[in-house]
Order: sequence, then C-alpha cells, then structure tokens
Amino acid sequence: MLKIEVKPGESIERALKRYKRKYRNTKRLEQIRERQEFTKKSVEKRKTKKKAQYKEKFLRDQENS
Repeated sequence: MLKIEVKPGESIERALKRYKRKYRNTKRLEQIRERQEFTKKSVEKRKTKKKAQYKEKFLRDQENS
C-alpha cells in the first residue's frame, strides 16, 4: 500500500500528482494488464527479442549521431 504524506502548505493536487507518479513507478498497472490474458512463452520471448533489437538499434543510432 502506498502512503503519501501531505507536506505543510502543499496542495492536494500536488500530493495526488506525487501519488500517481509513485504508483506508476511501481509498475502495478502494467502487471494487471499483463494478467488479463495469457501469452505463450514463445510469444513473450519473441517480444523481448524484438524489444532488445530495437534498443540496440536505437543506441547504435545515438552513438553515430
């Protein structure tokens, strides 16, 4: 459970924004979405390989720039 302490003089909107950021960083929502439907291991591996290829290409392009 996430707890956010509202600092003295801090608006509720600002505290809510901090809460949302903290929640997003826990990747809880991402886990919930993944569990909604089953994905085969082969599809999962293919996805991770594709992501790694994209990252490699991106970093290589950044180096050359």
